[in-house]
Amino acid sequence: MKKRSGKQIAALAAVVLLAALYLVTLLLAVFDSSASGALFRLSAICTVVIPLFAWIFIWIYGQVTGKKTIADLNLMQDVHQEKKEDVKANGKEEAVAETDEKE
Repeated sequence: MKKRSGKQIAALAAVVLLAALYLVTLLLAVFDSSASGALFRLSAICTVVIPLFAWIFIWIYGQVTGKKTIADLNLMQDVHQEKKEDVKANGKEEAVAETDEKE
């Protein structure tokens, strides 16, 4: 069995929690209990909070380990910088200058 990283476990736990949350909300709506309004509000709040906490955990994981993660705020800048470095490594400095001029 493949070893899972901490960020994979966090993402999987968030998906499972959200799926269970939606299933419970659906069942409560069908059976219409007196607490269904409060539970629906809780479900709506958790729909935002659970992914936010998962994102924060994955971001912190990346900061602690020094690895790039999907939660990095400067991910697109890093991708652009890597493309520039690839072009320079291939000896196409003119293309880099044109890319810089367009920006």
